[in-house]
Amino acid sequence: MKNILLAALALVSFALPAGAQQYPTRAIKIIVPFGPGGFTDVAARILQKELAPALGQPIVIENKPGAGSTIGTSEVSKAAPDGYTLAMISTAHVISPHLYKSIPYDPIKDFTPVMKLAEGPYVLVTHPSLPVKSVGELISLAKAQPNTIDYASSGNGSAQHLVGALFVTMAGAPLSHVPYKGSAQAMNDVLGGQVKVSFVGVPNALPNLASGKLRALAVSTRKRYADLPDVPTLEESGVRGYDATIWLGLLAPPGTPRDIIQKINASIVRILSTPDARKLMASAGVDVATSTPEEFGALMQSELDRWGKVVRETGATVN
Repeated sequence: MKNILLAALALVSFALPAGAQQYPTRAIKIIVPFGPGGFTDVAARILQKELAPALGQPIVIENKPGAGSTIGTSEVSKAAPDGYTLAMISTAHVISPHLYKSIPYDPIKDFTPVMKLAEGPYVLVTHPSLPVKSVGELISLAKAQPNTIDYASSGNGSAQHLVGALFVTMAGAPLSHVPYKGSAQAMNDVLGGQVKVSFVGVPNALPNLASGKLRALAVSTRKRYADLPDVPTLEESGVRGYDATIWLGLLAPPGTPRDIIQKINASIVRILSTPDARKLMASAGVDVATSTPEEFGALMQSELDRWGKVVRETGATVN
């Protein structure tokens, strides 16, 4: 029996390329180009907990927010292509190139896609002091009081910013954008009533909806979200054609060997396929939605084109 097991292990070892056999031999750093507390950061820390034992090495999370996620992501584009520096990105990765006059990398060519991890909605919420209980009422009030109702986001060029800008344009609701230096700061002011409206992640929405501190008007995706079954979509609420699905994914530096990319991808697919991991990701406000490296590369290109059109049509800018 022992000889059979040794032979099987030898066969598996022979089948793996040399790089994948040796990788990893030290800690892996995942740069999150957003501040702590946002759903990208929360999902990264869930992945940190699950991936470390799967790969047999520590996973270190570094938050490097700023400039629509381009500061932290730029570091990964210049890192050694050895699999020890990765970026946890969101939809902001394909939005920022259309908002900033220049960014220090090409969002497609200067990275190696690893995989898409998850996707989920934002929730359109209002502070209870704002006298609206539906999307239609919010639109009517905004039109009656143009540019006097603010909506908060985690910063210029963030997905929160563009999701809100898309709503303003498609609904014809003249809200005023107030950017913050992260989703936690934005949420604090929404809860305090200094800003009355925001598109927030599900983890931020759920406890505050239950306590009555916020009111949910709609979700940003075409389908309702399982944990908010009574909250309609924006399309159901009269904003025809509205759809903003926020996704998360991993990128490696350009030139990272394919065998290393495949090992990371396979390890994550395996750990995220368990019910416990899916439950944890749901607690971060996203559903597990994995992909191959090639599928993720194609998604990024299509989303880069899509959000470029949104930026042009909304006239969104960074202040």
